[in-house]
This record gives sequence, C-alpha cells and structure tokens, in this order.
Amino acid sequence: MTDNWVKIAEDQEVSKLVDQLHIKSGDTNNAQNAASSNSPASKSSEDSQADNADPAETSLLIKILGKGLVNTKLSLDIQQKNPNSPLHSVKTFEALHLKPELLKGIYAMGFNTPSKIQETALPTLLADPPQNMIAQSQSGTGKTAAFVLAMLSRVNTALNHPQVLCLSPTYELAIQTGEAAARMGQFSPDIKLRFAVRGEEVDRSSKITEHILIGTPGKMLDWGLKFRLFDMKKITVFVLDEADVMIATQGHHDQCIRIHKMLKTSCQMLFFSATYNKEVMDFARLIVTDPTIIRLMREEESLDNIKQYYVKCKNEDGKYNAIQNIYGCISIGQAIIFCHTRKTASWLASKMSKDGHSVAVLSGDLTVEQRLAVLDRFRSGLEKVLITTNVLSRGIDIEQVTIVVNFDLPIDSRGKADCETYLHRIGRTGRFGKSGIAINLVDSEKSMEVCAAIEKHFQKDIEFLNTDNADDIGKIGN
Repeated sequence: MTDNWVKIAEDQEVSKLVDQLHIKSGDTNNAQNAASSNSPASKSSEDSQADNADPAETSLLIKILGKGLVNTKLSLDIQQKNPNSPLHSVKTFEALHLKPELLKGIYAMGFNTPSKIQETALPTLLADPPQNMIAQSQSGTGKTAAFVLAMLSRVNTALNHPQVLCLSPTYELAIQTGEAAARMGQFSPDIKLRFAVRGEEVDRSSKITEHILIGTPGKMLDWGLKFRLFDMKKITVFVLDEADVMIATQGHHDQCIRIHKMLKTSCQMLFFSATYNKEVMDFARLIVTDPTIIRLMREEESLDNIKQYYVKCKNEDGKYNAIQNIYGCISIGQAIIFCHTRKTASWLASKMSKDGHSVAVLSGDLTVEQRLAVLDRFRSGLEKVLITTNVLSRGIDIEQVTIVVNFDLPIDSRGKADCETYLHRIGRTGRFGKSGIAINLVDSEKSMEVCAAIEKHFQKDIEFLNTDNADDIGKIGN
C-alpha cells in the first residue's frame, strides 16, 4: 500500500469488528488521559533529562505506521528441539491446508505469499502435535499475523470456553493484536474473541465463553486466577507477544510467570519478540520448554551508504549557526535533528521557526496519538524538519529523509558514547538502498571524545566539515 495512512483508515474499519469483542469504548479515553497526565511540577525536571523511548510506545508506533511488510534480508538462525526432525517451510499459504475461511481472511489482510518469518514459522506453529516456539522478528515482518493464524487455527468452536491466551504489555498493543485477529477471522464468525484489558468488566457470577482472550497480564490474572472466570487448565495455546517489552515493563515478568504456572504442560507456548538480549532469552526459556527457536542473524552494522561528518562549534548558538549554513548551501529533502533533552528540542524548534523553517517537534511528553499526528504531517511533507529526541531513534522509517543531524551526540547514563543509539539514529537516513548524510555537531572536548569513540567503534571515517566554507558544504550534497 503506497500510503500508510490508508492502512490506518482500513484499521478504523476493522475497529467495527473489534466492537464485537466486548470492549468498552470509554476505555480509550482513559488510556489517552492516563498518557497525557503529566503534572507541571514533574514536567519541568523531565525537560532537562535525557528523553528516551518507551519500548511499548515505540512498538505501537511501528505497528501503526507499518508500511506493508518489511522484506528483511537477514538470515534466520533456527534451532530445533529435535534436530533430526525435518524443518519444513512453505512458499504459499495454500500449502498450509488451512480452513477456507482463514485463508480468505489472510488474503483480505493483503498477504499474498508468506514472508520469511511466516514461511519458516507457520509449518511449526500449525504442526500436530503442537510444538513450542521462541521466535524473533523485527516489526513489520508479519510475525503478528503468523501467531494470530496459529491462534485462530487451534480453536475448537464446539467448546464454549477460552482456549487461547495472548498477552501484550499494554492496552494499546493488545488492541492492535485484536484488530489483526478480527480482520483475519472476519470470515470465521464461529470463533469468538474477547479483550482482557482495563475498563473491560465481566459478570463475576458467570463464566467467560469466548474462545480467544487477548489482553494484558494483570487483567488476565484477575479473570483466570482471582475471579476464576475461566479454567486456565483448559488453555491449549499461550502467546506472549512483545516479550522484550514485557521484560522492560516492571511487574509483567512476575505476572507472566504466575499465569504460566497455571497452564498445563501440554499447552502450546509461543513466544515472540523483536529483540533478544540475555535477560529476554532467559525469560523465554523459563516460559517455553523444548522450543523451536527462530532468530534473525545479527544485522551487519553497515554504514557504507551514509556519509558521516563532524562540525566543531563553540556552543549551542554555534551549533545553530552550523545548521543554518548547511541549509543555506545544499538542497535538503527532509531532515531529522536529534537532541538529548526535550528542553533543547523545544529551544531549537523555537529558533528555527522564527527563522522561517517549517519545523515539527516530537518528544516523550506527547501521547501516542499526538506523535502519530506529528509523523503524519512530516511524512506528508508539511514540515521539512523534524526535531526529536531518542524517542524516535529506532524503527520509524521515513523514505524522504536525506540528512540526520546529531545536535547532541548520544551518550549513555555514564556519559560514554552510546554507539547503538548512534547507529539507530543515523539509520533514519540511508534507508531503502539510498545514500544518506549524517552530521555530528561537536561543541566541547567531551563531545569530541564521544565522536572519536563512535568512529573507532564502527571503523568508519567521520570527516571534518567546515560549515563556514560554502564550497565544503556544497561537496556533501554531491
């Protein structure tokens, strides 16, 4: 689909299907109110602190803004619980011998052929007897559709009780998964879904009869353990989505373990995550026994198509003058400027706006809905410059961005070079095989040390750029 926002409009149509999942619309307002309830007292101190991305919010933004499927070129590392068992893959959805209603639902979602993660994972997800899985795949590769298909396929509609649990770390991510399930299951009216999220209440004198429950760990624990509205021992499929975010969210770790202990050992365990560090993998192995593990091979830290420069400046005003000079000498499609704090981002946006630049600001004090509106305008070209913090350093691809400026170089909590964040930041340009430009503004001995450390880490030259010389600046645009 050429326009991501067409997809959002389509998702709003799917929301009509979600209405059938017994969720109260008023809860959305509660979520927005909760997201925007920053007190003035706390906000001023937050403005001067490092503004980092919330992993759950980042994941949600990537899902909503997803531009079809990401055609990943990364190889898959596959470890089976039984290495002697042949691992099958499929090139068509017909090869999976699905129910016709589900096949029709897949095509209605716009999937024509399986993505790399789908062609490898689906035969295992749908196998009999059921097999456990730990799978890693970046956002946009079709992993949600893969486990949703497994969830829908396992339902026995002759039984009127929950058979599938799907846990997400936040209300909003649960809604996204529910919309995907509603769309894929739209031709299977016998399969009943229900949200288990805040604001959704049930009659405690009756039992839950829907086949699939999609929600957050706290609500799922209340319904299954505290109020015993369904029998955990009758669950046949347990899906843990956004597992890396689960680990980063305080409290979810213990809640997931409590739910897991209530399930039968024969329950199919499916664990999906965009990233796996040691903590996430240890947690995965605690939840999932004898799994088939599908992981992406580590992405090469390739900066070959991005030209990197550094500019020596005296202070913040000197940095601003450097940006002005760059804009005056080369033709720039669109630019993203990264700052360390919300305070700096706000100051810079104010100065650039006064000088006639069309500027958008995106920082951590905005709700997800407000961030979507900012990104919508930027992607549409209504603003040419997006000033942001580490909130936007990962995952959001905007094709027309030709230059990234690090107004402040990324540092960790100890003040050392944060090379991973640097890679993600400048990776917002040079996307889709195009060349990109990254400019680092250096205003102290300390920031020069950070720049040198980044250059040493990636073993790629960061060239000196004299922004007082128009000829020098002109060369970077060629």
